Amino acid sequence: MTVVKDAPDLAALQQRAAQRAADRAGGADRLRGHIVCDGLVRIFATEGVEVVALQGLDLVVDRGDLVAIVGASGSGKSTVLNILSGLDTPTAGIARVAGYDLLTMSARKRLRYRRHTVGFVWQQTGRNLLPYLSARENVELPMRLAGRGGRAGRQRATELLEMVGVGYCADRRPGQMSGGEQQRVAVAVAVANDPEVLFADEPTGELDEATAAEVFAALRTINAELGVTVVVVTHDPQVASQVRRTVAIRDGRTASEVHRTARVGADGVEELVTEEYAVLDRAGRMQLPAGFVDALALRDRVKLTLEPDHVQVRSGDERGRSE
Repeated sequence: MTVVKDAPDLAALQQRAAQRAADRAGGADRLRGHIVCDGLVRIFATEGVEVVALQGLDLVVDRGDLVAIVGASGSGKSTVLNILSGLDTPTAGIARVAGYDLLTMSARKRLRYRRHTVGFVWQQTGRNLLPYLSARENVELPMRLAGRGGRAGRQRATELLEMVGVGYCADRRPGQMSGGEQQRVAVAVAVANDPEVLFADEPTGELDEATAAEVFAALRTINAELGVTVVVVTHDPQVASQVRRTVAIRDGRTASEVHRTARVGADGVEELVTEEYAVLDRAGRMQLPAGFVDALALRDRVKLTLEPDHVQVRSGDERGRSE
């Protein structure tokens, strides 16, 4: 005999789902943001072999956000960063930053975009600073190239170095600074020309935990004081404790997000709450976080049960269970 559990109001659920699908199809809300990737594809072809680095990635970052993009080697995170920073061109999809369409930009507009709209911090400290210039001179250089040097540029450079906590390094050359100090100076260099967005590629990859925390503190200060949208790409999932939102990429797609918010508890004490979300694409596909899959030993297929306000996901392996 088949036992049928009381079903939720499936008609109502399906109606709400249809409305949400219609809203997504309209695209107005989904494509609003300071940074927008929609169905982003990047295919690399060498010697007749094609490698799909991005397989329809979706991402929206609001103006003024501080976001970390995390993923293992080969996940596609570096490809996303290269596209958003104007160093690479996507194969298909939508990629927009601060109103710039990164698929159709001319070479002249791309150069202007990279000089004035975005700033960049590399992982390797040696790529960020000129070794024969002092910290202040390194920060002044982008402003001089943009025709904004002189006394005002020098004062601005001093202010930025103070803002990221290395004002005492103003007259030191990179070789006279620690790795963490160099990276904080690099953050000041990256925002010297008042960009709207700052991208950082593994900015703490060569630093110890305490020094890395200082670099992230500098990024948070820049984000809060200047209103710059900050996107950090890293392989370290522990970075979630340093930023408000972490986006995980797996196999060239957005897999999950972690949000950290400050809330006041019943006892009146402020506490940090961390919540993890799976990301649905327009086809309704999602990837379960690896930690969840491992904890429940999920494999091959899972059993889904539709409830009025949620979906249950259980192991589909019934072998070894008693009747």
